[in-house]
Amino acid sequence: MDYSLLVTEMRRLALLGGARIMEIYEADDFDVKVKSDASPVTEADEAADAIISAGLRASFPDVLLVTEEQAATHDKTSDTFLIVDPLDGTKEFINRRGDFTVNIALVENGVPTRGVVYAPAKGRMFYTDSDGRAVEETGDLALDAVGELSPIKVSDPDNSALLVVASKSHRDQATDDYISKYAVQDMKSAGSSLKFCLVATGEADIYPRLGRTMEWDTAAGDAVLRGAGGAVVRFDDHTALKYGKEGYANPFFIAAAPGVTLKAG
Repeated sequence: MDYSLLVTEMRRLALLGGARIMEIYEADDFDVKVKSDASPVTEADEAADAIISAGLRASFPDVLLVTEEQAATHDKTSDTFLIVDPLDGTKEFINRRGDFTVNIALVENGVPTRGVVYAPAKGRMFYTDSDGRAVEETGDLALDAVGELSPIKVSDPDNSALLVVASKSHRDQATDDYISKYAVQDMKSAGSSLKFCLVATGEADIYPRLGRTMEWDTAAGDAVLRGAGGAVVRFDDHTALKYGKEGYANPFFIAAAPGVTLKAG
């Protein structure tokens, strides 16, 4: 895999997909449909998926591509694949809360090794460079010119005063019960894969997820967090979260800086 080309293309396609999403987001109205699993999908999901899929297939025709919007057609498996959620946080998009992202990642042997998370409504972009190190790009986020890159790194947490981030749309009692096992200084809510990025930048120490997610929801954020020195582990046994699972469904998990002393569920 040409990682330099991959990072360039992931960044470019995330920006193109994000621009199309924002055109629809800023319109007076947009179409919302319900998928077979009862989750919502908008014309922005489908438009961004078309842009990103076409670009990745053109640049990497021999690499398996898995996307949320085409999940029903995926019947192949591979040790190496690209995985995309063109609009993560559809509920945040529908409710015009801004906490939605474009997620693109490369998985190799069960591990997301490269990824980009772009939050177009917030103007924040996080990704791994060609060496797998996590950065945040600041500035205009221009399509034809990379702005200033700032390396990001997880916190050195204080286990007596942890910073916790949890889901904005999927918070439940089980999550609150688990968080109560920790000594929490502050807790914030965020949507989509931004939660991984808040841990990656040290703006939070831990993000527990006791709810249904799919690999396309997490792979890009997982890659960014790993590139910043963090980890995503299964909730039940604290082993590393693996990718390429049958059906692409995730177990419950915890994303955290390595200094956090994880509690049993």
